[in-house]
Amino acid sequence: MTATRNSAPVHPDMPLHRLDVPAPRALPFAIGTFDTIGPLSRAAYPHRHTFYEIAYVTHGSGSHVIDLRRWTLRPPHLCFITPGRTHHWQQHEQVHGSVVLFDPSFLLAHPSDRALLRALGEHPSLPLTGQAAARVEDLLDGMRSEYGEGQRGMPTVLQAYLHILLVHASRLPAETRAHSGHAAQTRDAAPGAAASLAGRFVQLLEPPGAAGAHTVASCAAELGVSVGYLTAAARSATGRTPGQLIRHAQVLEAKRLLAGTDMTVRRVAHDVGFADPAYFCRFFRRETGASPGQFRREAHEGPATESTTLW
Repeated sequence: MTATRNSAPVHPDMPLHRLDVPAPRALPFAIGTFDTIGPLSRAAYPHRHTFYEIAYVTHGSGSHVIDLRRWTLRPPHLCFITPGRTHHWQQHEQVHGSVVLFDPSFLLAHPSDRALLRALGEHPSLPLTGQAAARVEDLLDGMRSEYGEGQRGMPTVLQAYLHILLVHASRLPAETRAHSGHAAQTRDAAPGAAASLAGRFVQLLEPPGAAGAHTVASCAAELGVSVGYLTAAARSATGRTPGQLIRHAQVLEAKRLLAGTDMTVRRVAHDVGFADPAYFCRFFRRETGASPGQFRREAHEGPATESTTLW
């Protein structure tokens, strides 16, 4: 397996890695170690993926920075990176373990896995106890064996293993997988229909640049519901209005670009949906309490620790 990127790390745009599985594998899926997956599995510069990544770290030190938050490596633990999120490994020494990569299309057999991955991605670094680690290792061993043997029916077996792994991770004690935001906490407990619609709405905002390209009305139309129904579902599932969720997504994307690229503030403003950079600066300050330039300077001084809430 190789993952390609669209630009060199010094390019002002954010590098985007895509999943490229060489023949004879035809699956949008790969599993291996940090070594066999290749050097991009330990990339030390901010980048993002078009695919999901699950990293099971068994040995190593340093930090894993995911969306501007730094998670100290304390193996064994699981890391979940969803498409569109920025991440990189920082000052790492001998990081070892397993890496699972897969495109969203691989989740078609278990559509509910998207919601599990979204929830797990809200707090993407899960430390494991001995018993939980042993269970994860058994599942990954089975997945590696199935992938290596390439027997008939392999895709469905791998999808089943992945589903079990995600369900197992979601069952970890609440204090272990405590989510970092109110939206994720309330979404888990929301009624099914409202949670499903809210999840689909949030999914529309996840790709790079999507938040700035959407309005509440355009999202409602794409989802086939009225603005009022979407608003009620979003409030029920997340405690926020659709407009608040769009602004949240715009702020998060702006933070990613300010911290992870050399793009000008004007270009960042354009990419998150603002034609007027001055208006974007006022919006950003209102939402974050800092100007774009101040946020960029502070982000370059070092990412936040686990205890810091950025949004």
